[in-house]
Formats: sequence, structure tokens, C-alpha cells
Amino acid sequence: MRSDNAKSGMQQAPARSLFRALGYTEEELARPLIGVVSSYNEIVPGHMNLDKVVEAVKQGVAMAGGTPIVFPAIAVCDGIAMGHIGMKYSLVTRDLIADSTECMALAHQFDGLVMVPNCDKNVPGLLMAAARLNIPTVFVSGGPMLAGRVKGEKKSLSSMFEAVGAYAAGTMTEEEVEDFADRVCPTCGSCSGMYTANSMNCLTEVLGMGLKGNGTIPAVYSERIRLAKHAGMAVMEMVEKNICPKDIMTEAAFRNALTMDMALGCSTNSMLHLPAIAHEAGVELNVDIANEISAKTPNLCHLAPAGPTYMEDLNEAGGVYAVMNEISKLGLLNLDCITVTGKTVGENIKGCENRNPEVIRTVENPYSATGGIAVLRGNLAPDSCVVKRSAVVPEMLQHEGPARVFDSEEDAIAAIKGGRIVAGDVVVIRYEGPKGGPGMREMLNPTSAIAGMGLGASVALITDGRFSGASRGASIGHVCPEAAAGGPIGLVQEGDIISIDINANTINMKVSDEELAKRRENWVPKKKEASGYLKRYAAQVTSADKGAVLKGN
Repeated sequence: MRSDNAKSGMQQAPARSLFRALGYTEEELARPLIGVVSSYNEIVPGHMNLDKVVEAVKQGVAMAGGTPIVFPAIAVCDGIAMGHIGMKYSLVTRDLIADSTECMALAHQFDGLVMVPNCDKNVPGLLMAAARLNIPTVFVSGGPMLAGRVKGEKKSLSSMFEAVGAYAAGTMTEEEVEDFADRVCPTCGSCSGMYTANSMNCLTEVLGMGLKGNGTIPAVYSERIRLAKHAGMAVMEMVEKNICPKDIMTEAAFRNALTMDMALGCSTNSMLHLPAIAHEAGVELNVDIANEISAKTPNLCHLAPAGPTYMEDLNEAGGVYAVMNEISKLGLLNLDCITVTGKTVGENIKGCENRNPEVIRTVENPYSATGGIAVLRGNLAPDSCVVKRSAVVPEMLQHEGPARVFDSEEDAIAAIKGGRIVAGDVVVIRYEGPKGGPGMREMLNPTSAIAGMGLGASVALITDGRFSGASRGASIGHVCPEAAAGGPIGLVQEGDIISIDINANTINMKVSDEELAKRRENWVPKKKEASGYLKRYAAQVTSADKGAVLKGN
């Protein structure tokens, strides 16, 4: 056992004395030591139930003959961090989580790990750590929140942000907004639409790193506790068989994940996280293959914010495995990939029926013949940008309009709420990328303000920052190169005509090469002041199309 390095032999007698100080018996130390990475805290609604999940994992490990040992991982609530300096500290935690988990796991020589994450950067950060460490690992999330209900209709966090925009437009009262605030987030769990947290928890199932139901069983269901116990048992079987993350997270598994990303209509943040996780697994995942996969993968799900269904509905319809089984009819999945169950993808999804074709469309009746995410290129984004195509209304799939240029999220929000953005405009928010932000803030506030003010079907938003999975509309992010790195988005001027064709995967400003060269002659990218971790992050981070991984990792 790997843990023998820390507990066996005369050399490790001092370590045994410290284990005894912790209360461990000889019988417990004779068993495999399983690290249980707990993301529990009291600030993230998706994490407030993780103490219960962790206790269930510990029981499962112990029942299967292991000794569970809990240590922590941090997590940021993107919703609470949104719209102020706090959002600069969201994406950057992904690397802190991976690094700190690596430190704890290797310092104490665990034989296996059970990761217990739930929210946006916490899930990919721990997947990155799992790939890097490559010791037997199972994931079990805290599960999604139930949808709220306002006046008899299901609602979620995206509705809340749009309500603020509606208030600014004068179409909702303060009392109505507060009624939303009371009702849209009724339970613990990751917010109830196909936002980033739920996208990544579902894709963890697809990758083979989580058990069936990991992404969809609601946080408040007792079934989630049973799942956690089974996860604890599963890691012991993996330790016995020496099944490790790099055996599971292969190139074929990542192609499966991208395929299901398209079918499910996941958050555009997945296009940041999947390449970063793949990088740690030694797999090169170029964002360009997204369009290749999207071209042949139908979009089968329209969960909020793209449509009126929620994670609880997907769970009742059969969950991720049912969507995989549906997509497998087209021969688009590699069914031979091994998973944490010790079985293949094909064995796992066999017989998982689609119980509600209104929630999970059949391959014969998709929402669209192509996938939920598109990667665009052009003179505005030579290295790529991304859009959640499934959340764009048909009339905005092609759009041309004048640029309204802002060098920060705050300036853009003031203009939107101040009524200075009109139908046809293209809002450009720059210097919000990984390096320029620094931290690559999510732009849920401006996209929600646009939707709330009734401009969602007539105004596009382009940024070198990123979007929450709760954003909808023609929200085009991850523009690369970013402005701070000398990208052409930094050369856009007020009134330039921007042409977007999502179906053709293009995005261009109608400015000649000669004019752009002239603008570039005396242009120096702006640099925002940063200190502490953000300063170090800005110096080390790569571009969004590379997953915003840190140099040297």
C-alpha cells in the first residue's frame, strides 16, 4: 500500500505515534487510508450539505474495509461573488484547489481519494488534482438544488438576476424582486439549471469519474446519501484493482465528454475546464474539435437558462446515463472506456431508458441537429471564442451591429441599466480575461441586465471574460487573444460594425487590415493593478483557449 510509506516500518514509528494521537487504532492503520476531500463550508449553498455527504462516504469506505480520513478543499460561491471584486477570485481558486489537494494527498500518502465537491471551480479543480495525482479516485458531488417556484412557475438563479434587470427597466417592482429572492433558491445544492456546477458534475459522470446520478440526484434526496456510501465502497474496489484516473480520463473519454457537452447544452465554462483537466491527464484537447463534434451531435436538452426544465426534471427523465444511451444510438460515444465502476461506459448505460422525451429529446427529434456550444473565429478572435448556441434565440444566430465598447464590467452594467444600450448594439467588454482581469470574471450581471431589460433578442455581448452557465442570449466569451495580451478586441472602437454568424462559426469587425495595423502602431494594452495571489496568477496564467492553465503546470 502507498500509505505504508507513512505508517509502516521502524522508520515510521514517529508517524505512528502521531496517528495514535489522532485516535487511530492498529486495525485502522492496517487498512488502506482513503482521503475524503471535503469541500464543506457555510458560505456556498451547494456545499452546506456536504458534511452529510462526507459522513456517508466515510461509512461506505469503512464498510468496504478502508480507513477514511477527511481533509478540506476551498470553494467560492460564484453567485455571491458576482458583480464585484470577489468574482476575480473565482476561476483562480481552481488552481489553488488542485495544488492544495496534491499537497495533502502526497504529503500523507493516501491509497485512494473520494472527492466531494459541488460548485463551479471546485469540481474542475478536484478533477485536475485527480488527474495529476493519478491514484484511485471517485467523485460524489453534493447534488443540485430543487427549482424554486414563483406564482406557480419553476424558477432558478438566472431568473433572479434577470429580475434585477427587469427592475432597472421598470417592469418589476422592488417587492416583486424580493419575492423572487425569497423563492428561487429554495434548498441547498448547486443552482438548479444547467449552469457550470451542474455541467461539470454531469460531465464527471460522462468522463467515468463519478457514479450514476452524480450530476442529477437532488441535494435534498436521501438517494444522494446512498450514492455517497456507494462512492466510498467504489474507491475501495478501485484500490484493490489499481484503477487510476489516467486509466479513465483518456482522449476517448474527453471526446465523450465534449459530445455530451453538446447534447446536454452545458455551460461555456466547460470549454475552459475540460482542456485544463485534459492537460493534467496528459491529453491535448484543442477547442477546435468542439465544432467538429458539434456538427454531428444533436442538442437534446434545454435546461434552464435555455429552456423551462431543471436538473430535477433531468434526473426524473433518467439522468445523464439516459442522455448518453440516447446519443449512443448514433454511434457518437466510445463505449469501451473504463469507469470508476470497473465497468465500461457501454455496460454502465445499457438499459438506461429515456423516461421523458420532453426533457430529453430523442435523436430523431432534437432541439437542433448540432450541439449546444460553438467555437467562433475571425479578426476579432483569431484564436477563438465560445458561445452557448443552445441558449441563443434563432434571430440572434446571425447579427450585425455597432460596437459599444467598455473596458470593465462595471462600466458596461452602468450603460445597460442607464438605458444607453439599444436594440441592434453589440456590447464589447474587454480587459476582463485571465490575465487582464485578472481572474476572468463571469459576466452574468450584464447578460442578465440585457435580458431583463427586454434586449435579449436584439443585443449581443462579446468579452474576453467569461459567462456563468446561467447566462443566455448571444453571449460570446473567452475571446482570444485577450485585450491585455494584445488581442484585436483591444483595438475595437465605438461604432465599429461587428458581424456575428454563429452557424458559420465566424466573428469579425468590419475594419480593414490596414486600419487595424494603423490602430496597433501606438496602442499599448491597459494593465490593471493587482496584488497578492491575483498578481502572481496574472503573471502565470495562459490564454482561455488553452484552458487558462498556469505556466509550468
